[in-house]
Amino acid sequence: MDDATTRGSLTPHEARRRFRAGLVTPTAGWSRGWAQANLLVLPREEAYDFLVFAQRNPRACPLLEVLEPGAVAGALLDGDVRTDLPAYRVFRDGELVEEPTDLLGWWRDDLVSFLIGCSFTFEDALQVAGIEVRHQSEGVNVPMYRTTRRCRPAGALSGPLVVSMRPVPADRVADAVRVTGRYPGVHGAPVHVGDPAALGITDLDRPDYGDAVTVRPGEVPVFWACGVTPQAAVVESRPGLALTHAPGHMLVTDARDTDLLLA
Repeated sequence: MDDATTRGSLTPHEARRRFRAGLVTPTAGWSRGWAQANLLVLPREEAYDFLVFAQRNPRACPLLEVLEPGAVAGALLDGDVRTDLPAYRVFRDGELVEEPTDLLGWWRDDLVSFLIGCSFTFEDALQVAGIEVRHQSEGVNVPMYRTTRRCRPAGALSGPLVVSMRPVPADRVADAVRVTGRYPGVHGAPVHVGDPAALGITDLDRPDYGDAVTVRPGEVPVFWACGVTPQAAVVESRPGLALTHAPGHMLVTDARDTDLLLA
């Protein structure tokens, strides 16, 4: 495994080449300065419902790009959405049936790819501000939780909000809100600060996706809307086929993180 400095200095092309060659790893801290994206792929006949779902739930599903049916690259990606992520998930009728390292065997010409903003994009800005990103420090995947908050439904799609969590010292919470609030295209400011029970989360040490991290004395759990929300909607709404990234294993795009920064 490359050290953090090496991972962070790779260009998106170099990072995607390693993933395409078979490296499976969470992508937090990779290619610093470049935006990362969640992936959801649906048949064309079901894509409109998700487009509306994303429009109605922009904090959880901030769309960066929608590819044409069958397209595997676009303005944010000089590569291939089928091969250039570290790991994927395949859902049939809402059931997880495979976790492959590419989507070549599942690809069809009617599939529409949605690239959705990812909070990994603003983690470099948090670190520049002197706020530790705990899952990077501990070398694990970011913890993610299904909540009891409901997204606004659209057509056949409905589901709960999923959030990611980062512990922040109590006296730096306002700074974390300010820093991340300048990145609305990658989830923006937190949706909740403090008591996990207010989101229906009963145990921070048992995330629904990713890994638990240490919350130290004097720190507050801070929760951001998460791009795994579409996967929770897929499980609940049961479309015939849905292809996604594996949680925490993102698409490193060719967009600079500063392209998504509000002035």
